[in-house]
Amino acid sequence: MSGGKRIGRPSKGKNGFHSSSYEEDSLSLDVRVEENLLAIVGGDENQPTPIHSVPLMSSFNDRIRPILDAVDQLRHLMVMKEEIVRKINEKLNGNVTELNRMPKAMSSVAEFLTAFMEFIGSVKESLTKILVRGEYDEYPDDPNMHGVARVVEMFNQYSDELFNCPESEHTRNFLMDEIRVLDDAKAIALPNFLPRHAFLSLLQRKVERVSHIPFGFVEKAWAYFENVVWCVSRHHTENYPQVLLTTKRACQNLMVKMREQSTDWVSELVQMEKLTDYTCNPEYLNEWNMLMSYRQTFIDEVQKNESSKMKIEGFGEVEIVNLRAYQPLLSQAFDLKMRMTAYWKIVSRRLVDCMALHLQLCVRNLVSKELEKEIVTELMATNGGKLEMMLEEAPSVAAKRKRLNASIELLREAKDVLSNIMGNVSA
Repeated sequence: MSGGKRIGRPSKGKNGFHSSSYEEDSLSLDVRVEENLLAIVGGDENQPTPIHSVPLMSSFNDRIRPILDAVDQLRHLMVMKEEIVRKINEKLNGNVTELNRMPKAMSSVAEFLTAFMEFIGSVKESLTKILVRGEYDEYPDDPNMHGVARVVEMFNQYSDELFNCPESEHTRNFLMDEIRVLDDAKAIALPNFLPRHAFLSLLQRKVERVSHIPFGFVEKAWAYFENVVWCVSRHHTENYPQVLLTTKRACQNLMVKMREQSTDWVSELVQMEKLTDYTCNPEYLNEWNMLMSYRQTFIDEVQKNESSKMKIEGFGEVEIVNLRAYQPLLSQAFDLKMRMTAYWKIVSRRLVDCMALHLQLCVRNLVSKELEKEIVTELMATNGGKLEMMLEEAPSVAAKRKRLNASIELLREAKDVLSNIMGNVSA
C-alpha cells in the first residue's frame, strides 16, 4: 500500500530468519491497519470518533431503535396488564365473598321454615356450649362469652359477700342482740328454758339483713345471661335478617320472665329461712357442742372482772367488759349465740347451694325449650301469623345484593375484554 514500507521476505539469522527485518515489517503493518481504521471512522489519531457516530453503526441504530421502543412498550403493557388483572381479581373475589355471606333470598314459606329451624338449632347448640358445657371454641378471644367460667366467678363473689357480711361477723357486739331478745321474751315459765321464738326472732332479723345479697345476685346473673343469649342470637341472625327483630323481642320477653321467676324463687327461699329453723346436717350439733364447752369458762371470766377480752376457740376474741351488768342472762345468751353461730353457717351455705342448683336448672330450661318456644310464639304473633311477610327482604339488603351482582358482572366483563386485547397484541 502507498505510504508504507514494502513487506519483504524476512532475512535469516542464527535461527534461520533475520529477526530485525521481521519486526520492522510487523510494525509497518500495524501502522497501516491503524491508518485505514481511522480513515473508515473518519477521524484521526488525536480525536477518536465515538462508535455510534460511525456511519455504519449510526444506520444500524436508526433501524433498531423503533423495534426496541416497541419491545419496551410491549413489556410495559404486559406489566400493566398483570397489575390490572390482579386488581380486578381482588375486587371480584371480594365482592363474591361478600355476596356469599349475605342471607339467602327465600322464595317460599317452606324454605323460610327450614332456614328458621336451622337458625334455632344453631342458637341452641351455641348456648349449650357456652352456658352448660363450658366450651368456648366459638368465642376463644372473648372472655365475656366463656359462660361457665364467668358464672363460677359470680358465684364465688356471691359466696364471699354472704360469708363476710356483718351478719356473719359473730364477735361484733357480742351477746348484746341476744340479751335484748331474751329480755323481751321474759315469761312466767320455768327458768333455763330457751324460748324458741327468741331464736326465730334473731334468725328472721339476720336473714332479712342479708336478703339483698341473693336478690342482687339474681339480677346480676340474669343480666349476664341476657347479654350472652342476645349476642349469640344476633350472631346467628346475620344470615336471617327477617327474624332479627322477632328474636330480639323474644329474648327480651323471655329474660323478663326468667328474671321474675328467679326473683320469686329467692323470695320464697328467704321466707322459708325466716320461718323454719331446721337442718339435718350433723355439723350443726357438733359445732354447737364444741362452742358450748366454753360456756362456764366464759361466765367465770366475766365474773372475775380481771380482763376486758376473752378468746373462745373456734369463735374468736370477744369483748366481755360490758357484759358484767347482765350476769343473770349470760348463760342463756351464750347458748342462744352459739346456736345461732352454728346454724347461721348452715343457712349461708344453703343460700349459696340452693342458688346454684336453681340457676343451673333455669339455664338448662332456657336453652333446651324456653328460648325456642318464645321465639316461635313471637314469630307467629308477628304480622298476624302470615309467614309470607317474612320472605320479603329489607330494602337495604335488596339494594346491597343488587349492587354486588352488578359489580361482579361488570368486573367479569372487564376481565374478558382485557384478555381479548392482550390476545390481539400478542398475535
